Amino acid sequence: MISQPSRHCAVELQALPSRIGQVRRIVSAQLRYWHLDTLIDQATLGVTELLANVHRHAKSDKTCSVEIAFVLGVLTVSVRDRDPKLPELRRVPDTETCGRGLALVAAVSESWGVRPDERGKVVWFTLAAAEQAAPVPPATARRRYGVVAEPFATEDTRERRERRGVRAVGV
Repeated sequence: MISQPSRHCAVELQALPSRIGQVRRIVSAQLRYWHLDTLIDQATLGVTELLANVHRHAKSDKTCSVEIAFVLGVLTVSVRDRDPKLPELRRVPDTETCGRGLALVAAVSESWGVRPDERGKVVWFTLAAAEQAAPVPPATARRRYGVVAEPFATEDTRERRERRGVRAVGV
């Protein structure tokens, strides 16, 4: 029997420098909502590095999705892009400032990996929660002016995200 419900959030975006900060804020807010504040620094550092890799290395299409899921005390953060080329963990001299993304992800996470996907690849990492998070009450939609609103965003917040090209789904 699962003692704690699973939690999931996904965001689709273009991996552009201006969008990376937005995704960091979304991930931080979602982890605070799930009472996983102790994982925010590691998760946002890891997702920043993975999105920066998509921006730098993915060929032509920078469209990607970020998913975070918390199941049985483990947070999994994954970034899916459309470039089938798999990344490599490289040893970079201490004098280099570029090429350390996966090494940083490996350093801050419990585990990490990459797998081919039908349309590209998925790079993921996991973080273990230090203590059991308090259960989040089930998401209930609120009615606002006759429209069902997402439980974690107001109607105008969603509209602003959509105008900027960021779409969040699920809780």
